[in-house]
Amino acid sequence: MSFLPYVPFAHALVAKQDLPIPAWLFAWAASIVLIVSFFALSAAWRKPKFEDERWRPAAGWLPTALLSPALQVLCGALGVFLLGVAAYSGIHGTEAPDRNFAITFLFVTAWLGFPFFSAFLGDIFRFFNPWRAIGRVAGGGFRLIAGQRAAHLRYPDRLGRWPAAVGLLAFVWLEVVYGSSGGVSVGLDPHAAGVAALVYSAYTLAMMALFGVEEWCRRGETFAVFFGMFAQLAPFGVRDGRIGRRRPLAAATHWATVPGSAAVVLASIATTSFDGAQDGALKAAIQNTMEAAEKIGLSPLDALRWTDTAYLLVTFAGVAIIYALGVRGMRSVPGAPPYKTLFRGFAHTLIPIALAYLVAHYFSLFVYQEQAQFTYLLSDPLGTATTDLFGTAEAGIDFKLLSPNLIWYVQVASLVAGHVLGLTLAHDRALVYWKDYRRASRSQYWMLAVMVAFTCFGLYLLSVGNG
Repeated sequence: MSFLPYVPFAHALVAKQDLPIPAWLFAWAASIVLIVSFFALSAAWRKPKFEDERWRPAAGWLPTALLSPALQVLCGALGVFLLGVAAYSGIHGTEAPDRNFAITFLFVTAWLGFPFFSAFLGDIFRFFNPWRAIGRVAGGGFRLIAGQRAAHLRYPDRLGRWPAAVGLLAFVWLEVVYGSSGGVSVGLDPHAAGVAALVYSAYTLAMMALFGVEEWCRRGETFAVFFGMFAQLAPFGVRDGRIGRRRPLAAATHWATVPGSAAVVLASIATTSFDGAQDGALKAAIQNTMEAAEKIGLSPLDALRWTDTAYLLVTFAGVAIIYALGVRGMRSVPGAPPYKTLFRGFAHTLIPIALAYLVAHYFSLFVYQEQAQFTYLLSDPLGTATTDLFGTAEAGIDFKLLSPNLIWYVQVASLVAGHVLGLTLAHDRALVYWKDYRRASRSQYWMLAVMVAFTCFGLYLLSVGNG
């Protein structure tokens, strides 16, 4: 993300030139791991195992306490409070992005933190979702006054999760495209972030009023859908008002049945890829296109934003085409279901890859910026140097906490692990569509090619962007 220029030497910390093994060799080794995993799955995995979550309720006082109304109200109130602090800090605080609470909280702590923790703990954002909390209070107030539930419009089934997919692209566009200025990424203006938070809040609450709080959170609310997608990988979930344990990854198998789900996960991979390529693999192409746009009369800033927007959409199209080609290839195997069924049926296999891309590109940023979040940004959220609420306003970031080689190894490991898990989910789903395990394995040659392509592409972006 464009946070890194906040600290001029951040890119030097993740430089790869001192690595003992060339980046291309990592890509070759990662491909070998995927191929070996593929043949191991073909030989030993002959019946689907993830179609049944094997959910069982968790016993004890803790699961009950976690779903208690009092705790849910407390978590919701905390979410509303933090959103309010972020919006107020953005609008009334300093214009320096690295000193304003809003930027780091919205684009690092929340945007990156919830996917990381949701993949292990479940849908924790549901409890902290500020718009859900406001909507439920408003709905309760209406019932108290009117004596009945508010009448909502029926949500169009065909619309599915498309609003969330568009919202995801718009959110990343705000940070990596609109937040760029003069050809140099300097980070989003905090005031713009604060205004955007208020505009999105008004839009979301309006949609909740039209379609219902829970329905909009399941289908259209960008962050609930995005964070909830990664929660499908977790071994914990809520069913019938109870917390339970389930087979890890299994919940993901039924997530993509809603229209637009594939677009959400593809948008996640594409936006992360574009953010990594913007100052790396695509840098020269963006610069050349921007110069051409200036020659036809656009200002430098407009030229940059239009160019970045175009390349963001091209990246999304490219990722979608790679996946579509893999699906099209599976159609050539006898007994294959319709293309639309395959396209939607295998979309969940990309969720581990989307998470791997987030970890690979942003985990070091998350580690560094969370030091800022819980020290000087928490003590002085406006960044005006006039408050020190917790005595940590003068603290700094320890950039020696992670070595360059450690960052690179974590990046590679996350990419390989994510693609192996994706390959496993794909093989398992193929056994559902093709009862003959030989044909199921044959169909997965195409998904293997997709996984290898995504792995090499991810490693290439990391090596070019940080090398």
